[in-house]
Amino acid sequence: MRWTSALAIFTLFWVMSAFLVMPFGLRTLAEDGAERVPGQIDSAPANFNPRRIAKRATVLAVILFALFYLNYTQGWVTAQDLDYTGGAPDLYAIPASGAAKG
Repeated sequence: MRWTSALAIFTLFWVMSAFLVMPFGLRTLAEDGAERVPGQIDSAPANFNPRRIAKRATVLAVILFALFYLNYTQGWVTAQDLDYTGGAPDLYAIPASGAAKG
């Protein structure tokens, strides 16, 4: 795998991880007891910390990418393992029931 492909896949894992970890640990203004600014929605987070989210997303992305890369190199789960349809039909195969009539 080229390093550019690995970087792109890691970036995808990181963005996905950031969205996964973002809601954990946040408290709303009502839960925190803080006062709202006029026009602010009730569910706005009171303790939003982008650094904490980035650190958590990085840890999760490293773990997920390591599992992906190990699977890529070791071949634990292949595309054939995920094919539950039996594969594409062979369009050029001669029918076993006899020759074509004509």
